[in-house]
Amino acid sequence: MEPTPSSRTGRPNVGLFVTCLVDLFRPSVGFAAVKLMEDAGCAVDAPMTQTCCGQPAYNSGDRADTRAIAEATIAAFEGFDYVVAPSGSCAGMLKKHYPALFRGDAAWEERARAFSDKVHELTSFLVDVLGVRNVAAAVPGTATYHDSCSGLRELGVQRQPRALLASVDGLKLTEMAEADVCCGFGGTFCVKYSEISNAIVEKKTANIEAAGADMLLAGDLGCLMNVAGKLRRQGSATEVRHVAEVLAGMTDTPPIGGR
Repeated sequence: MEPTPSSRTGRPNVGLFVTCLVDLFRPSVGFAAVKLMEDAGCAVDAPMTQTCCGQPAYNSGDRADTRAIAEATIAAFEGFDYVVAPSGSCAGMLKKHYPALFRGDAAWEERARAFSDKVHELTSFLVDVLGVRNVAAAVPGTATYHDSCSGLRELGVQRQPRALLASVDGLKLTEMAEADVCCGFGGTFCVKYSEISNAIVEKKTANIEAAGADMLLAGDLGCLMNVAGKLRRQGSATEVRHVAEVLAGMTDTPPIGGR
């Protein structure tokens, strides 16, 4: 897919969907996403009217509030050529579930479809749409990568972050066992089924430690916060970071969950 240049700027005009967790807990991920896309030649903005993607309400069966959130999100981003989120989970909600919300609605169905067609997860956008093959970052160390469920299964995000990480100067990527298995977060799942969630994340942290990497990377902050919390409670020294921070060379901030 070739990137579409905006008629106003001559560059792809991208709306950054920041996500709730990035906004409230890890703004550095948003800044890293902006840097990566601007370095790739995009004009990037983050509409101030954006809120949640509606996934918590959607997963809880609250379709009325989900629709209200979706309508506001679509309206906020309709003027952009692309909508990009540094989260496979939120991008999956926007791209895959919004159209179903408005199916059969004469006023909104086409708007939702047109919106969803513009939505991309960050690393997929960089690699598959913009054709980025290398990033100008140097991060020495060894990292292992966790594939988030939504990004992998809904959007096919797996090779893209690894391809970009391979170009980071000084970084060696080592694969953990069962990298594509859930970390146990699952949004409201970890609250409703905390014992099951804890058992799942224990397996994930065991695989991370066995990989022998200095750093755990992933593309979803929910997964990262969940795993980081477990690693810290276990006394692990493994750094936890969003992949965008490493790709942008923005690793001055403390790791997720502290050291």
